[in-house]
Amino acid sequence: MLLSGILFPSEFLASTWYATLTAFVAVNTLIYVVLSLAKIAPPQHPWQWIYHLRHPKRRREDRSIHPPGVPLRGAGPDAH
Repeated sequence: MLLSGILFPSEFLASTWYATLTAFVAVNTLIYVVLSLAKIAPPQHPWQWIYHLRHPKRRREDRSIHPPGVPLRGAGPDAH
Protein backbone atom coordinates (compact mmCIF):
# COMPACT_ATOMS: atom_id res chain seq x y z
CA MET A 1 0.00 0.00 0.00
CA LEU A 2 2.89 2.42 0.63
CA LEU A 3 4.24 2.00 -2.89
CA SER A 4 0.90 2.47 -4.64
CA GLY A 5 -0.31 5.49 -2.66
CA ILE A 6 -3.78 6.06 -1.28
CA LEU A 7 -6.65 5.52 -3.70
CA PHE A 8 -10.19 6.52 -2.82
CA PRO A 9 -13.17 4.41 -3.85
CA SER A 10 -15.52 5.90 -6.46
CA GLU A 11 -18.36 6.20 -3.89
CA PHE A 12 -16.16 8.49 -1.79
CA LEU A 13 -15.42 10.79 -4.73
CA ALA A 14 -19.11 10.92 -5.73
CA SER A 15 -20.37 11.89 -2.27
CA THR A 16 -22.15 15.18 -1.64
CA TRP A 17 -19.68 16.55 0.89
CA TYR A 18 -16.73 15.86 -1.41
CA ALA A 19 -18.48 17.73 -4.25
CA THR A 20 -19.15 20.62 -1.84
CA LEU A 21 -15.50 20.67 -0.78
CA THR A 22 -14.41 20.62 -4.43
CA ALA A 23 -16.72 23.54 -5.27
CA PHE A 24 -15.40 25.53 -2.30
CA VAL A 25 -11.79 24.97 -3.36
CA ALA A 26 -12.62 25.99 -6.95
CA VAL A 27 -14.33 29.23 -5.88
CA ASN A 28 -11.53 29.99 -3.43
CA THR A 29 -8.95 29.51 -6.19
CA LEU A 30 -10.83 31.84 -8.54
CA ILE A 31 -11.07 34.51 -5.85
CA TYR A 32 -7.32 34.37 -5.23
CA VAL A 33 -6.59 34.54 -8.97
CA VAL A 34 -8.76 37.66 -9.33
CA LEU A 35 -7.17 39.27 -6.26
CA SER A 36 -3.68 38.51 -7.54
CA LEU A 37 -4.43 40.02 -10.95
CA ALA A 38 -5.97 43.09 -9.32
CA LYS A 39 -2.87 43.50 -7.19
CA ILE A 40 -0.46 43.58 -10.16
CA ALA A 41 -2.71 45.72 -12.38
CA PRO A 42 -2.38 49.53 -12.30
CA PRO A 43 -4.93 51.25 -10.06
CA GLN A 44 -8.29 51.96 -11.67
CA HIS A 45 -10.72 54.56 -10.35
CA PRO A 46 -13.99 54.54 -12.34
CA TRP A 47 -15.34 57.61 -10.52
CA GLN A 48 -12.40 59.61 -11.90
CA TRP A 49 -13.23 58.45 -15.43
CA ILE A 50 -16.75 59.85 -15.03
CA TYR A 51 -15.40 63.11 -13.55
CA HIS A 52 -12.90 63.59 -16.39
CA LEU A 53 -15.58 62.98 -19.00
CA ARG A 54 -17.54 65.89 -17.57
CA HIS A 55 -14.54 68.07 -16.69
CA PRO A 56 -11.68 67.81 -19.19
CA LYS A 57 -8.13 68.49 -17.97
CA ARG A 58 -7.93 72.14 -18.97
CA ARG A 59 -7.03 75.03 -16.74
CA ARG A 60 -9.12 78.17 -16.78
CA GLU A 61 -6.00 80.33 -16.67
CA ASP A 62 -2.37 79.97 -17.62
CA ARG A 63 -0.35 78.94 -14.56
CA SER A 64 3.05 79.16 -16.22
CA ILE A 65 5.91 80.91 -14.46
CA HIS A 66 6.76 82.59 -17.78
CA PRO A 67 4.75 85.74 -18.57
CA PRO A 68 2.55 85.52 -21.67
CA GLY A 69 3.93 87.02 -24.88
CA VAL A 70 7.59 86.82 -23.81
CA PRO A 71 9.57 84.26 -25.82
CA LEU A 72 11.45 81.64 -23.87
CA ARG A 73 15.23 81.88 -23.84
CA GLY A 74 16.69 79.57 -26.47
CA ALA A 75 13.37 79.15 -28.25
CA GLY A 76 13.88 81.86 -30.90
CA PRO A 77 15.39 81.61 -34.39
CA ASP A 78 18.75 82.93 -33.14
CA ALA A 79 19.09 80.20 -30.50
CA HIS A 80 22.37 78.32 -30.48
